[in-house]
Amino acid sequence: MAELDSPAEAGLVAEWRELLARHATAACALDRELGERFGLGMSEFEVLERLVEGCGAGGGHAMRVSELAPTVHLSQSALSRLIARLEKAGLVTRAMCESDRRGIMLTLTEAGRERYEQARPLHREVLGQTLGGPGAACPAPSD
Repeated sequence: MAELDSPAEAGLVAEWRELLARHATAACALDRELGERFGLGMSEFEVLERLVEGCGAGGGHAMRVSELAPTVHLSQSALSRLIARLEKAGLVTRAMCESDRRGIMLTLTEAGRERYEQARPLHREVLGQTLGGPGAACPAPSD
């Protein structure tokens, strides 16, 4: 931290750096663990989870990509590529919006819901390990 920072600014910078470190630790662990066990990255899991939350327990409902986009913190092009990967894997389907042909609707498939439900406990476990306290280390892959 710069010598010019006041104690309050120095505290903010330290807090910011701790936040970045915790995020990086969690993201590293989530990508590794979810990838090894379920073939999902952190962002793929997040999209599946948002679809489960947005589509409800009954499934069969669709969510507009424009509604999903601001919740997953990806650029439009990155989200489009991610959706294409999920679609190729059979985890989601994509279709034109019936009421507005400019919109794209995304639907979670049964396979997507099953993969989400299988991966969810590991996701929560990794969050607990990495966010359980400041400076939690990126855990080694568990067998």
